[in-house]
Amino acid sequence: MQITKLGHACVRVRGDGGVVVIDPGVFTDPSALEGADAVLITHEHADHVHPDHLRDTDVPVWTIEAVARLLREQAPDVAARVTVVRPGDRLTVAGTSVEVVGEKHAVIHPDYDRFDNSGYVLESGGTSVYHPGDALTPPGRAVDVLLAPVSAPWLKVSEAVDFVREVGAPTSLGIHDRVYSDIGLDMVASHMANLLPAEQSFELREPGQRL
Repeated sequence: MQITKLGHACVRVRGDGGVVVIDPGVFTDPSALEGADAVLITHEHADHVHPDHLRDTDVPVWTIEAVARLLREQAPDVAARVTVVRPGDRLTVAGTSVEVVGEKHAVIHPDYDRFDNSGYVLESGGTSVYHPGDALTPPGRAVDVLLAPVSAPWLKVSEAVDFVREVGAPTSLGIHDRVYSDIGLDMVASHMANLLPAEQSFELREPGQRL
């Protein structure tokens, strides 16, 4: 399995059967979808889904009902190729095994309604990777790679560290990183290095770089 970090929360995963792109939002260059065989979207926020990016391709999309509803309203041409998934579903997308995990976005503020959010565990060639979207929901199973959110209005560094510890993946790749400056990201990496157990590593990558 080949994992490429793209803009913000977007990641490209190349498995044995094809290429899956997760969460190509407004902070992601539309070229992220070039050569993709499938798209997975975790939730409806614009930094995770951008209808114009999806209009530029004919790639099939798998996502939750809240995103499908948004696309029916804003991009009915895209909605026609959407498959709705639900927490607990297990499916095969572009030759890659996918498990749908969790159903709610992390709490931004108690006065806001909770948004729906489902992450995805992808597995191909004996390697598994977990993208949680905007949630700190553990996958309920061991994974080889965690795509770990590191900066958001709903997240502080202690929570990010504890989530990486809880999931326990040997390798974690920082995503959801557009909110922080380079200095802020260096601080996150330093805290991860100081606080993670020796058997866990934390990596940062620039858009376009592979893990």
